[in-house]
Amino acid sequence: MTYVNEHYAKLRSSYLFSEIARRVQAFQSANPAARIIRLGIGDVTRPLPPAVIRALHEAVDEMARAETFRGYGPEAGYEFLIAAIAEHEYASRGVAIGADEIFVSDGGKSDSANIQEIFAPDSVVAVTDPVYPVYVDSNVMAGRSGPPDESGRYAGLVYLPCTAENGFQPPFPEGPADLVYLCYPNNPTGAVLTRPALRGWVDWARAHGAILLYDAAYEAYIRDPEIPHSIFEIEGAREVAIEFRSFSKKAGFTGTRCAFTVVPREARGRTRGGDAVSLNALWLRRQSTKFNSVPYIVQRGAAAVYSPQGQREVRALIDDYMENARIIREGLEATGLTVHGGANAPYLWVRTPRGLGSWDFFDRLLGDAHVVGTPGAGFGPSGEGYLRLTGFGRRDETEDAVERIKTRLQL
Repeated sequence: MTYVNEHYAKLRSSYLFSEIARRVQAFQSANPAARIIRLGIGDVTRPLPPAVIRALHEAVDEMARAETFRGYGPEAGYEFLIAAIAEHEYASRGVAIGADEIFVSDGGKSDSANIQEIFAPDSVVAVTDPVYPVYVDSNVMAGRSGPPDESGRYAGLVYLPCTAENGFQPPFPEGPADLVYLCYPNNPTGAVLTRPALRGWVDWARAHGAILLYDAAYEAYIRDPEIPHSIFEIEGAREVAIEFRSFSKKAGFTGTRCAFTVVPREARGRTRGGDAVSLNALWLRRQSTKFNSVPYIVQRGAAAVYSPQGQREVRALIDDYMENARIIREGLEATGLTVHGGANAPYLWVRTPRGLGSWDFFDRLLGDAHVVGTPGAGFGPSGEGYLRLTGFGRRDETEDAVERIKTRLQL
């Protein structure tokens, strides 16, 4: 008899996006002439930078010649990309990261889900609420939780509510926690962690023997020079943190797939017998066993991001999306809505009008303005009463959507 991993049965269905799709389809069927604008999408809309496209073409040509053809590459990534990452992402900010601490991958989503494999099955996991669902679901699949309650919280996981009352800053766990997922700039709230706040988390992890799993996928959108771009800007973080980065939202690689994870040599876990074990060595073992790295062609494209032309073009992409975020934020605030985020992140966290829940406001926005957002309740119980919008749309559609909200939304 073949048995299945019954932990999968605990997972709630992908209610959020399936329900969004159902409601949008029903509205479109009833209103076939309506032109719907999607501002809830977390995908980019602008094409890859020209410097990246040129590098991709050149790499394709290399693969067509016997003398430059490449087969299997190094599991952790090619040296040319790793060196560029170490220099431009870290050394330029005064952070020393070694080549053997950087692991190139096909996505931050994959790495943030797979990293839990190197930790004990009974590790206690803490997540912010609201939360990027992958952190939760991957640990449920691994058996680190019980079933969800009516609010959607899984038994056994530690939830750290991030609300307007605490400035969307996660409180420290009140009880034991071995692994803590932190995503800053945050998806979905658009909040950031200040240097003192991040230092507090590093100090807490050092005092409690915990590991911080720090998702910095949106660090390129930080505008405030006082906000850290990496957790490794904080003294002592190398002992207690693993950091995830991605080219997806930074350079438009959502369909091209390239990211990297930094696991410092100092980061340690322990066996039941008390022996210290290198997390860097465990992750290298995991990746070299289960992953053949990112294609050479894609890594050449990613390396072009760090060329002088590539950096200018990437900055223009980010500036364009952040201008969209500004347009949305100021436009919605002009209507009297309360809007968080959008200053150091591409996400805007919109408070629903009094008396409307997340799904109520979703329906009103769709029905009145023909604009689609993402109900905050789908990211966790603390997301109820909010709607997520993003700056990743096209400029013309973003401006049109804001104008519709200002003139059509009946509140």
